[in-house]
Amino acid sequence: MTIRYCDCAIAVPRKCGIPARLIVFVMVSSAATAVAQESTDFGAAVTSGKAAVNLRYRYEQVDEDSIAETANASTARLRLNYRTGQWRNWSAFAEFDHLFHIVLTDFNSGAGTSPNKTQYPVVADPKGPDLNQLYLDYAATPDWKIRVGRQRILLDNQRFVGGVGWRQNEQTYDGVSVTTTALRNTHVFYSYINTVRRIFGERVPAGRNETDTHLLNAKVELNDNWTLTPYLYYIDNDDVPEFSTSTIGARIEGGFETDAGKIALVGEFATQADAGNAPVNYDAQYAHIDAGWTMSNGLTLGLGFESLGGGSNPGEAFRTPLATLHAFQGWADKFLTTPAGGIDDIYATGKYGFGKWNLTAVYHDFSAETGSGDYGTELDVSIGRSFMKNYGVLFKAAFFNSDSVAFTDTNKFWIMLTASY
Repeated sequence: MTIRYCDCAIAVPRKCGIPARLIVFVMVSSAATAVAQESTDFGAAVTSGKAAVNLRYRYEQVDEDSIAETANASTARLRLNYRTGQWRNWSAFAEFDHLFHIVLTDFNSGAGTSPNKTQYPVVADPKGPDLNQLYLDYAATPDWKIRVGRQRILLDNQRFVGGVGWRQNEQTYDGVSVTTTALRNTHVFYSYINTVRRIFGERVPAGRNETDTHLLNAKVELNDNWTLTPYLYYIDNDDVPEFSTSTIGARIEGGFETDAGKIALVGEFATQADAGNAPVNYDAQYAHIDAGWTMSNGLTLGLGFESLGGGSNPGEAFRTPLATLHAFQGWADKFLTTPAGGIDDIYATGKYGFGKWNLTAVYHDFSAETGSGDYGTELDVSIGRSFMKNYGVLFKAAFFNSDSVAFTDTNKFWIMLTASY
């Protein structure tokens, strides 16, 4: 006897000591149970996930000497996200943002997003909705993980690849990422990116860059206190050829304990050349040294030097097109594009925690890497705290004083409130 089930022929023996109908019933019932169980597991994975809500309000004022008007920006970002449970080692994550402009809207949100407000300084927070992240994760083994889709990528201190998280609309990436810890004491990350979703959103061309980008980063634990991270970042940007770069470098960081407190050290060096469709052939170097001393009373003092090489012709300076730039070379954001002569930044940092408050102050002295030009100095100060687990407040200011006709004095001030659930 032959029974057909799901378009498959099943041969059932007539003389096997078990009634043929019983065999068929058991087989069909088992198949139906498996399908139902699979459906139930998938449904449970989807419905048993975790949702989160984040609200971030910020007031930002920008007073720039070269622009007659002062920018006053009142913005709020609502973020909703959901992560599913696992189903056959698969899981998914979705994150949606909406940015609102509230009452105080005298500012230029940048890149053509507010064409009627170019008389104001830039506060790069354009309004509107944004699908910030949408990806699938596959945990192939405990040592291997694959991520496909729109995702946040934050490598090391975000000097070369980051999310620009200070701005209300974050920078994310469309691509495929692979992470493995299969090598002993080593965390390897590789990503192929075909689209960079920049902070200006989908409404303007500057909000989206089509690329052919490869990111390779390997963090090696040398011992309990030190790590070495070699990396290679190849960017071929179809929309902004000046961003097409090939960067290879290494970062070492660690520290040690002393009777006077903890010493933290960072050293990094990289070399960069043109790549892909870059309009200029060039070579430039990057160097960064940082030392911090944390005392038992909670005070941290630091001193650092960062250098981005310049060139003798326009377009030959070291650049970091995927970086979280606000975190480097001053909060006034005067050097989002590296000057033609490069830049040397000598900075001193002080941090102190008292009660639940955290105070940070940073002083920068900027000069040209090539030649002897001075760009200016900057003082950055912030104080903030979290309270009731879900809430936070931050006051922050930046004061840039120019020593060059290429730059103008700029003062910025922020008040930020956050709530997370």
